[in-house]
Amino acid sequence: MAWQGSLQLDYRRDEVAGAARTVVRDRHDGPLRVLASLYPEAPGVCHNVLVHPPGGLVGGDALDIAVNLARDAHALITTPGATRFYRSTGAAATQSLHAKLEVGARLEWLPLETLAYSGCIAENGMRFELAPGAEMMGWDLLALGLPASDQAFVRGRFTQCIELPGRWLERGVVDAGDTRLLDSPLGWAGHRVMGTLWFAAGSAVPAARRDALLGAAHVAIEGDALQASAGATALHDGIVVLRVLAPRVEPLMGLLMRVWHAWRELAWQLPACAPRVWRT
Repeated sequence: MAWQGSLQLDYRRDEVAGAARTVVRDRHDGPLRVLASLYPEAPGVCHNVLVHPPGGLVGGDALDIAVNLARDAHALITTPGATRFYRSTGAAATQSLHAKLEVGARLEWLPLETLAYSGCIAENGMRFELAPGAEMMGWDLLALGLPASDQAFVRGRFTQCIELPGRWLERGVVDAGDTRLLDSPLGWAGHRVMGTLWFAAGSAVPAARRDALLGAAHVAIEGDALQASAGATALHDGIVVLRVLAPRVEPLMGLLMRVWHAWRELAWQLPACAPRVWRT
């Protein structure tokens, strides 16, 4: 039986006991849920963990997530573990995220890794609409097969789309049989894990601020012992992107976290505050 799940998260900034506080209202249908709101750093930043009790997606499953942030709200959203796309007998398993940020809102979309099991047919789509003055940081980490268990991605297909309308549209299909993509030095270069971290704003980021974000990413790359390929670029005046290829998930995630820490301090003057669920 296929799972059909949807979750809507609506964040707003309220005055609670004289202090600004980001609060969330959620509605769900199906197995996808949000845990209680947490405030480990400040009332203005709401941390939420999305949970999917079935533990993964198989052919025919569909999860839809809608996130709306009202003016000046700040949300950090993560997951307690990997998102798993299991082997399919023919139908696609899909997950889609559509986020809208109003003026002054901030979003941190930081799920843990996505595992594409051999034989999966999977689609993962993300669309972020940012009003002028809104900003976000997000990452995506995709592992083909189970690299740590030496279970190769020998069959299947993974389709992914990241979109900021009018400014960044990335759509790619990774097919297990496409050795030119997976093994070529112009593609995945033999690696089976890819990570992407981005900072995006709803309006142009001043050049000095953009250069500082790029500089922090380059410092982290140069000081990292990870045996990988990595690079950072500003592909638009409102977007900075870090891309990493590696043979394993854990060291790559470590690099993404270090750059996220640096960007948080530079962009928002906020110290790193990793969700507790990452340590459990």
